Amino acid sequence: QVHLVESGGGLVQPGGSLRLSCAASGIIFGLGAMGWYRQAPGKERELVARITNGGTTDYADSVKDRFTISRDNTKNTVYLQMNMLKPEDTAVYYCKVVLVYRSGPMDYWGKGTLVTVSS
Repeated sequence: QVHLVESGGGLVQPGGSLRLSCAASGIIFGLGAMGWYRQAPGKERELVARITNGGTTDYADSVKDRFTISRDNTKNTVYLQMNMLKPEDTAVYYCKVVLVYRSGPMDYWGKGTLVTVSS
C-alpha cells in the first residue's frame, strides 16, 4: 500500500505565497517522477509541475517563474513553492507519484489540497 498525504493548502491573498508538501508512505521503492496537478471548478485536471528522479523539472507555462518544484528522496516528499499567486491559481492541487515496478510504472495520487487565492 502506498499513501500520499498533501498539506499546505489554504486561503491566500493575490501576490502571496504558499508551500505545498506531499509525503509518500508505505512500501516505497522504485520512486520515479513526482508531480503536482490541479483542477479548478469546471475545468479538467492539468499538470502544474513535475520533477524526475534525476531532478529535471517541467512546468506549465502559466506558473513558470512563479512556482518551484523540488523533492527530498530521503523523505519521499515533493514540494511546490508557489509565489506571486493569482486568483486563477485557485484549484484543488493533487500530488502524483510514479513507482516503477518490474511489471512497469504505476501512478499514485493524493486526495488533494485546496488552494484559494482571493482578497
